[in-house]
Amino acid sequence: MKKYIFYVAAFATISISACRKIESDGEIIYVPETGGGTGTAKIVTLTNHVTKDTILRAIDNNILSGLVYVDAGVTLTVEKGATVKGAYAGTNTAALIIKRGAKLMAVGTQESPIIFTSASPTPTSGDWAGIELLGKAAINSSNGGKPGLYIPEGGFNNSAGDGLAGSGDALVPTPVNDDNSGTLQYVRIEYAGYAFLPNQEINALTMACVGSGTTINHIQVSYAKDDAYEWFGGTVNCKYLIAYKTQDDDFDTDNGYSGSVQFGLIVRDSAIADVSKSESFESDNDGDGSALLPQTKAVFCNVSSFGPLATPNNIGNSNYLGAAVQIRRNSSLSIFNSAFIGWSTGILIDATKGTHTDLNITTGTLQLSGILLISCKTPFTYTEAGASTTTQAKMAEWFTSNGKNKIITQTTEQNTYTRPFDYKSPDWLPFGNSAVVIGTVATPNTYFDDPILKARPFISKVDFIGGIAPSGENASWYKGWTKF
Repeated sequence: MKKYIFYVAAFATISISACRKIESDGEIIYVPETGGGTGTAKIVTLTNHVTKDTILRAIDNNILSGLVYVDAGVTLTVEKGATVKGAYAGTNTAALIIKRGAKLMAVGTQESPIIFTSASPTPTSGDWAGIELLGKAAINSSNGGKPGLYIPEGGFNNSAGDGLAGSGDALVPTPVNDDNSGTLQYVRIEYAGYAFLPNQEINALTMACVGSGTTINHIQVSYAKDDAYEWFGGTVNCKYLIAYKTQDDDFDTDNGYSGSVQFGLIVRDSAIADVSKSESFESDNDGDGSALLPQTKAVFCNVSSFGPLATPNNIGNSNYLGAAVQIRRNSSLSIFNSAFIGWSTGILIDATKGTHTDLNITTGTLQLSGILLISCKTPFTYTEAGASTTTQAKMAEWFTSNGKNKIITQTTEQNTYTRPFDYKSPDWLPFGNSAVVIGTVATPNTYFDDPILKARPFISKVDFIGGIAPSGENASWYKGWTKF
């Protein structure tokens, strides 16, 4: 009922105040712009359901109003260079929800990226909810006694099941692990993240049961109110992801996510953190730490994470109480060839709930290799209910016994990178003689020889640690289409 009232009110307001012709196509409202340009631009407002293939053009003023569902069988295409604005927080907070069987084709370019942002004239974190991709791939949860069916966080599911992901119902009887939810390429997502209900937040980019047929690369999430990226189950692979000044977690993996991610840049703001303990990585098998399958076995490679400690004595926001990486609740997340710089705690293996996470190290499904912990006050720690000093020492020994892992303690501002903590003019380019360089002559490049990495053809072999190379093509992938 509220949606109907809003729809009519919006219609009336535009008609009376502007005296312009309004064209309606189902739940899409087109209002011709006046003045300037070619005269062909329109205000295009999407609301409720998108029921047929639709193109949002760069010339138009594109608005998301409320919860916008793209229905199964429908493709929403966003032109390169287009901007899509979400209505800001309130009773009509916007979210774009790509239902199972629908596709979002948002293919920008380095010169003409696509921008999803706030409609507010003074945008701020949490102005709108974000983008939800709902796929058909496997997940280790159940709903209504149906294994594999999932209701993502956010409170946007309804009696029609418009917010369901996964399989196990009449629409998707069995998992489709190569499912295709579309393409997101050279896309910026700004000021998103909103809690419709307590502990029911929509993240800037949520991928729930998204399949490996989906293409995700060159994405920047900025000023996310909750998590920047969260994967619930699924098999989607991603490359070139940026999380800039997130409030909560940057990369959150849950419920059996098993895809691969390579090349990431994480930049925290010392003043911005969440009461839930902000971290770069948070990984669970599920909320109970159960042994349900599929198990969370995602692999991340070549990530650079710059934490809140711009200088070793800096404390930052008091909510930075967690670690750069927390692997817990029976997750088998693996991270390779990545750098974590300026965190109070670097790596936390947490075995306090459910099946002990450290058992995944014993079985060889959880691996941390080629990790640089730079200027982290507590580089590595392990927690368990009633854990002994011996157990913690044993876990630390496991981490440090791998010669590819390095703990680098610096007494001055981090000197491995150019200007990593200059918020006005940052530069995350590493120095060519720093520890990020993997030797190829004197020291053979064995950093990519781990069996877990060899089983991931999506991940390409490079000669550096972290998300950014000292030189070459991978030294500039984050430039030209981004905004810091």
